[in-house]
Amino acid sequence: MLKKSGIFLCILAVVCIIIAMKEDTLSHPIKYIALGDSYTIGEGAKYGEAFPDLLTRHLNTDGIAVTLSANPSVTGWTTQDLIDQELPVYDRVKPDFVTLLIGVNDWVQGVDSSTFHTNLSHILDHIQSLLPDKSKVLLITIPDFGVTPTGKRYSEGRDISKGITDFNNIIKTEARLRNLPVADIFPETQKMKDSLDLIAHDGLHPSAKEYALWEKIIYPVAYKLLTK
Repeated sequence: MLKKSGIFLCILAVVCIIIAMKEDTLSHPIKYIALGDSYTIGEGAKYGEAFPDLLTRHLNTDGIAVTLSANPSVTGWTTQDLIDQELPVYDRVKPDFVTLLIGVNDWVQGVDSSTFHTNLSHILDHIQSLLPDKSKVLLITIPDFGVTPTGKRYSEGRDISKGITDFNNIIKTEARLRNLPVADIFPETQKMKDSLDLIAHDGLHPSAKEYALWEKIIYPVAYKLLTK
């Protein structure tokens, strides 16, 4: 009788611990910050249609309590702008989870690959130095804006697809070195060439429909990262 009582008490204790952990997650949701530029703030779509908003709602629907604590992204910003303007916000928020999509404006403004790599490394070093779990960073590749109707205006005679691919390879290299996941949206963005409904009215940025397609690629990577 005593042995059975002891086993019962052990099981009850385990159940109580599991319940407490679930309650703690609900009362202390994962704090998420989205760092980036126009593609992260959702330029070309309405408020709430950017991929960080979609991702947050999707995760909560599937039982992962997440709060989008900040999205300080600004259209036109480079890695240096992110360092100067967004990392201070990151420091104040003290998040648990980060998505990072940056680099298109570096390429447009002629920032060389070495400088981009240096800045990206600095950003990731800073992010990981303050994260409770250094693995909770999700990198996202840069879209191929060259396929949009007005994209070529920003090429200055350069091959946009090749240039963005080179920058994306740097992103993937850093991810491998740090054992961080990457959501590769680049191939999906190339489909904008044949579907005008995937492009915003400005002829350059994604439409809400395109952002939703990105989120479908980002979501499983984020879900796996947050549940491991």
